[in-house]
Amino acid sequence: MLRELSVAEQRYLAVLAVIEDGVPVTVVAEKHGVSRQTVHTWLSRYADGGLEALVDRPHRPRSCPHQMDPAVEVRLVELRSLHPGWGPDRLRYRLEREGVDRLPSRAAIARALVRHGLVRPGRRRSARREYRRWERGRPMELWQLDVMGGVLLEGGGELKAVTAIDDHSRFCLAVGLVERATSRPVCGVFAGILSRFGAPEAVLTDNGKVFTGRFASRPMEVLFDRICRENGIRHLLTAPRSPTTTGKIERFHGTLRKELLNGATFPSLAAGQRAIDDWITEYNTDRPHQSIGRCTPAERFATRMPDTGPALDLSALADRRSGDDWINRRVASNGVISVAWQQFSVGKHHGGEIVDVHLTDRLLEVWAGNDLIKTLVRTSTQEVRKKRAERARSSS
Repeated sequence: MLRELSVAEQRYLAVLAVIEDGVPVTVVAEKHGVSRQTVHTWLSRYADGGLEALVDRPHRPRSCPHQMDPAVEVRLVELRSLHPGWGPDRLRYRLEREGVDRLPSRAAIARALVRHGLVRPGRRRSARREYRRWERGRPMELWQLDVMGGVLLEGGGELKAVTAIDDHSRFCLAVGLVERATSRPVCGVFAGILSRFGAPEAVLTDNGKVFTGRFASRPMEVLFDRICRENGIRHLLTAPRSPTTTGKIERFHGTLRKELLNGATFPSLAAGQRAIDDWITEYNTDRPHQSIGRCTPAERFATRMPDTGPALDLSALADRRSGDDWINRRVASNGVISVAWQQFSVGKHHGGEIVDVHLTDRLLEVWAGNDLIKTLVRTSTQEVRKKRAERARSSS
């Protein structure tokens, strides 16, 4: 019965052919399908260790200078366990901040995460389509604002968050929690940002009714638009059904939900606001951002120029509707009101409502809540009666 020779036995026969039979190395190499250098290696190994030395040796290197230090790997696993949302870039940045010697590469960190079962290896993403990334050239040139939900209370309620970031630096200006995302609470958060950082050149929002009334059935100036106008801020709007225009703040929402809000509930609005404020501090000051050269948002936002513009005018938020220059009227069913015998229509859809009228020397401004619904030239100089308006208010 024929038996197939092992690799070591075949090499032994080749060595014997050279040593005992005197066959030239070239002929032996050709017979066994190897190079002359390989036959010389077999001869050298046989001379040093005999037949056992002809067995295949492991190819693993005796040492690996770039292998991750075990202590660093332990710290890496600790950081990932504490912050499951952190990826290789963020983990490497934190290790660098901690002064780790022989900092591992991003790829080494990714392999370590897979090795410890902290991430599941998946198929690589296909190449993305080329797209044009736009970004303003300096801080305070453009802010992006939006309203998001999903901030849950332990009692079952839900809060809304008014969010704002600087387009150039990705600096989070504020995440303000409100019970209802109506005009005055949203504008209150906006006014707080203006008071803290000054007025930007422009703001970008979607077409929500708390931000603009330009696309209402009857266009009007809402409170947010008025604050922008009175402070020289251009108010830019996204195109309908174009969420990618505000992609930076939408990405910010995703990060906030992933790292803090998903699965979390808060006992109160104040507790939720404290947790979010702590997260914002960490986001702005201790997080490198890949799209801004791996610096933190706070580092990039700090390059802004000092605000040398006029003082802010936030009087639109003040309750100034009780002075002599304010009256109120109940809108008739046909949409008409009268001020000093000057009759005009504010729209049938306001029929039965009580509106506030601001009197100036030249103009009449009609407000329905926080919305400026009509402005017209004052044509009557007769006395304005307020008592009738006060009775109308009290009877409502």
